[in-house]
Amino acid sequence: MKYLFGPVNSRRLGLSQGIDLLTTKTCTLDCIYCEVGRTVIHSCERREYTPTADIIAEINELLANENEAKPIDVCTITATGEPTLHSGLGRIIRHIKAKIGKPVAILTNGTLMHRPDVQEELMAADIVIPSLDAARAESFRRINRPAHCVDLDRIISGTEQFCQNFSGQVWLEVLLCKEINDSAQDIDALAQAVQRIKPDRVQLNTVVRPPLETFAEALSEQELQRIASQLTGNVEIIASFAKRERSHLRTPEQTEILEMLQRRPCPSADIAEALNYDINDIKPFMVDLHQQGLVISHSHQGKTYYQLPIPPDTEGAAQVKDCPCSSPKK
Repeated sequence: MKYLFGPVNSRRLGLSQGIDLLTTKTCTLDCIYCEVGRTVIHSCERREYTPTADIIAEINELLANENEAKPIDVCTITATGEPTLHSGLGRIIRHIKAKIGKPVAILTNGTLMHRPDVQEELMAADIVIPSLDAARAESFRRINRPAHCVDLDRIISGTEQFCQNFSGQVWLEVLLCKEINDSAQDIDALAQAVQRIKPDRVQLNTVVRPPLETFAEALSEQELQRIASQLTGNVEIIASFAKRERSHLRTPEQTEILEMLQRRPCPSADIAEALNYDINDIKPFMVDLHQQGLVISHSHQGKTYYQLPIPPDTEGAAQVKDCPCSSPKK
């Protein structure tokens, strides 16, 4: 399928059916740590980047194939970029709620949370996971590289307002990079923002998978624990991929592995964990896919990561700035 992937074992959400609203990297940010790659369309413009009807058709196709459907805990709406840019978001959430009857989670960078239309559409979800990597403008620009239309104060105030009105859960994710957004001033500003927003959870993360920029470096577990102790509320560290008690291990399937790698690069262990494969089966399977040229590999922090081959016409391509609000790289 083009828009649906999984279900995968999510470290936060259980067995999650993924729905990807965008197929080209379209985002309000161009984060230095992004595992998806460089932003192609750098914009705050909400529109129907991919056909809403096609996404809904895939959801219906999944439901129609009852023999192939797997039990899930949650439907997770994400995107190759920022899902709230898609103007069909509200319709898609409502369709999932009506047809699947499972909780809906949204992964968002939070940059459009101040918009009344976005807030209204997100109200239909059960779990909203916005990001706030920095609460100081300088650090925000360094780590997230926003389009000109993005305003940090509006992000914080919009997320605060949404939390006050939302009946579901809000989990605020903070990703920290060494010597980018982890200074004492940064953590103090972040603590003040968390006190304003009052999310149900604060989830601390750091660079785990290969980042877009090589200078995006991870914090240690001890450093994350120290920062967690300075924040109020329910704070947890999610940087480590938690191991789940697994049973009924499955045989590797080429199609779902390639669908997963279309979203992000992964090592064999993460593929096995996410798709409930035996690690002893997946390792030779990935070697075979590599020999066939269906995947490529590279090393990061001592691990071998697999990803789909980069098309020759897009490798090293410059960022497309088709929106007047796009910002140059810094």
